[in-house]
Amino acid sequence: MTSENKKGAWLKKADPSAFEQSDKHLNKTLGVKEMLALGVGTIVGAAIFTLPGIVAATHAGAAVTISFLIAAVVSGLTAFAYAEFASVLPFAGSVYSWASVVFGKVFGWVAGWALLAEYFIAVAFVAAGWSANFKLFLSSFGWTLPNALANPLAGGNGGIVDLFALLAILTVTTLLFRGTKNTARVENTLVVLKVAVIILFIIVGATAIQPSNYAHFIPTHVEGTTFGGWQGIAAGASQIFLAYIGFDSIAANSAEAKDPQKTMPRGIIGSLLIATALFVTVSMVLVGMFHYSRYANNAAPAAWALLESGHTWTSHILSVVSLAGMFTGLIGMMLAGSRLLYAFGRDGLLPSFLGKVSEKGQPNNALLTLTVIAILIGSVFSFTELADLISAGTLIAFMIVSLGIYALRPREGKDLPVPGFKMPFYPVLPALAALGAGYIFYTLDTQAQLYAGAWFLIGLLVYAFYGAKNSK
Repeated sequence: MTSENKKGAWLKKADPSAFEQSDKHLNKTLGVKEMLALGVGTIVGAAIFTLPGIVAATHAGAAVTISFLIAAVVSGLTAFAYAEFASVLPFAGSVYSWASVVFGKVFGWVAGWALLAEYFIAVAFVAAGWSANFKLFLSSFGWTLPNALANPLAGGNGGIVDLFALLAILTVTTLLFRGTKNTARVENTLVVLKVAVIILFIIVGATAIQPSNYAHFIPTHVEGTTFGGWQGIAAGASQIFLAYIGFDSIAANSAEAKDPQKTMPRGIIGSLLIATALFVTVSMVLVGMFHYSRYANNAAPAAWALLESGHTWTSHILSVVSLAGMFTGLIGMMLAGSRLLYAFGRDGLLPSFLGKVSEKGQPNNALLTLTVIAILIGSVFSFTELADLISAGTLIAFMIVSLGIYALRPREGKDLPVPGFKMPFYPVLPALAALGAGYIFYTLDTQAQLYAGAWFLIGLLVYAFYGAKNSK
């Protein structure tokens, strides 16, 4: 093949009918209710019980609420783009499939490769958050695990494996093996319980607020760090983006949606609005209960704050329900991540066994692969390191989707279907969404940017030496 032909193959746009044909065996069992539960469950996930304290202590102080609002606004702009794409191209793989259709195969690979890292890390992160909350719950009764079973191998403290994080991932894997319909029922129930306990925390925690904790709401910036000032708020917003990968998890399952032109926009935008309201309110209560510095290195700040303020039984209730509810985040991440791996295998970009499905139409090979890799990542990185690494790929995917609207819109009603939802204020809003995501990426920690760069280099090598040759 000549270099010119190779270039053409890399930039060739995928045929949407091929994706539709490949996904026809996936069962369409998910409606608006299931998509809302999936979105809220994944966006809120472990993040609402972990991130507000971490971001407040390390970056934004009491202004963590502003960080959440900035992340929500940028994510909200991108959510409009996601909703339009998902209603036009309801295929497994979300951003990967969309970018392949509107920009070309190599752009689809880059977008999907970015999200793949996020899902690997996000599964490990949510499992680590679940483990931290469970260990805090047990410690309130005087029960502790040996250090060897309580910490990851590379996390210090004599750790070998985080046993509870491992068990959480294996439990969700087993559940997903039974199919999306059964999983959706569990997801719906757990999301209702989780939202109820979040509201309980807000009500009880509000009684323990000390107004003095809101003094110096935006702390002074510390030179040479990402703490304080608007620099700290922006750094906090970039870290918070790990939560908003949740609405990509809805899009990743759009091939299994009933009436996707209506289901997808309602699920994506509705879940984002609900989750943002909960995030901002919980953050405000949390930093009002105790000075933000007391949440440093605390992966279970909400339960801890209730215990410290004397609300022992409420803390226990929150811990029990949140432990169950945090499985919703794992379910969403593992559903979406396995569908993305399946899409790569389906299209020949990664080994074909990943694109195989079970007799029930489930991509279980991809699910097992995701499980193994997430467990390995969780054994290497600590909870805080995972939080720092997770947002880069999400932001890159957001930029690609936002800019993709310019390539999608001229084809709607011609060679592509007319969408059930259109991003408003075109052509201004897509540009604002891409610029917002780009700015947040710019404020990321240097280490996170370096890891992202290394991951993309690996991705391009994989595509050059395997994907480009085997792409179907």
